[in-house]
Amino acid sequence: MSDQHPELDLATLPIDKFYIGGRWVDPSQNNMISVISPDSEKVIAQVAEAAEYDIDQAVAAAREAFDKGPWPKMAVEERNEWVRKLSAAIVARTEELGLCWTYQIGMPYNVARIFAPFLTNAMDQYIEIAENMDFVEQREIAGEGTGFLVYEPVGVVAAIAPWNVPINTMLNKVGPALVAGCSVIMKPAPETPLEAYIIAQCADEIGLPAGVLNLVCAHREISDYLVRRSDVDKVSFTGSVAAGQRIASVCGERIARCSLELGGKSPAIVLDDYDLDMVAKMLIDGICSIAGQNCALLSRVLVSRKRHDELVGKMKDIAEAVKIGHAFDEDTVIGPVAMKRQLERIEGLIAAGVAEGANLVSGGKRPAHLDKGYFMEPTIFANVSNDMRIAQEEIFGPVICVIPYDDLDEAIAIANDSDFGLSGAVFTNDLEKAYHVARSVRTGTMGQNGPRNDFTIGFGGFKKSGLGREGGVAGLKAFLEPKTVLLDGVPEGLRVG
Repeated sequence: MSDQHPELDLATLPIDKFYIGGRWVDPSQNNMISVISPDSEKVIAQVAEAAEYDIDQAVAAAREAFDKGPWPKMAVEERNEWVRKLSAAIVARTEELGLCWTYQIGMPYNVARIFAPFLTNAMDQYIEIAENMDFVEQREIAGEGTGFLVYEPVGVVAAIAPWNVPINTMLNKVGPALVAGCSVIMKPAPETPLEAYIIAQCADEIGLPAGVLNLVCAHREISDYLVRRSDVDKVSFTGSVAAGQRIASVCGERIARCSLELGGKSPAIVLDDYDLDMVAKMLIDGICSIAGQNCALLSRVLVSRKRHDELVGKMKDIAEAVKIGHAFDEDTVIGPVAMKRQLERIEGLIAAGVAEGANLVSGGKRPAHLDKGYFMEPTIFANVSNDMRIAQEEIFGPVICVIPYDDLDEAIAIANDSDFGLSGAVFTNDLEKAYHVARSVRTGTMGQNGPRNDFTIGFGGFKKSGLGREGGVAGLKAFLEPKTVLLDGVPEGLRVG
């Protein structure tokens, strides 16, 4: 690893405190969370770890801001101005946020500094949506009087983000919640807390009203305590299916609202008319990006039996030419996976694939030239049967399965034979066939000729991939409660539409 690379300066970031009620406050206990670089295996930061008392304080502050503060009662335009200021303050720290991404999960810095600008402005779309949305709709009703459908903020929101793309996922919770008029408690993943500290620091710097945005850091047990708090009205969570099931169960018991963006095992259906060189490059690029730690990863490749071996050969050639290296090496294409336990899980599933009879074509082991860091080679399995663990379980690593099919109907059936339904793609130049496949596959997003997603329209999954949507109008409405109001007439000065 090169000794010359940008340093992460944490001196001005109050990571030994929490942001609660508009102030940086000391934790109730002295426990700390160690943030470990997967690239060097060294501790790069230690942040305060919350206990139940700290959660209570954060929830109380958010509750006070929502129940008694001006925030939910402000005009939408006024809230938008606050969110616009917050977004601008965050965007101004894009370079720092990209550096955090690299240090915390090993995202190659040459990639992080390119993509970070596209991730840090995630809140801006919700401002625009709110400007064009009718929060009060007048409706015709039978008999005398006038009906209104009004949209009101859901209340106190727990925003729980994952570690793979921490800034974007957190902003896609904080942004619509704030625009809607909710108060928020941010709970980042313990592996990647630094982005949330930057968001909180930006909120403090612009003078966001006290209690509207709060920050605590915690491991699973205390995070569960946050979810169980009866005065948290909604939980917005992105992460594993197991954690999502627990959150849904708890929220179900107390009839709390929840949005869940969970796992994926997304299919790439390759039709015979499409260029295999282009498919192979896109697929290998996909498993190299964030080392395959992407819930929307195209990890199941369905290709006709007659073209299976040709596609696998092209993928193998590309994968074996990929530069695996440390995060700050300029020519690195794929860096480490985010943590030791994640590497061990990937290794275990690769072993399961071999044991079940899949053909390990390429990769499958740690690179010999790297003696530090949690690295895994890009790994290709061929002649995979869709009932194998590697075809059914989300690996969340740089592993891809190639599954042969005999006809398009079988390909669609295989694509749908999954507990997941988050994303997918169909590779074909035939627009009619592309639309037919897209409508036939049970998944939240389906793109033509590549791994395409658009948060301005909406993102989310079918089946065990989650509940609800992030992005777009649906992403904003997830933080609003519709209310029916029936009056004898229209109040003077009421702005409708």
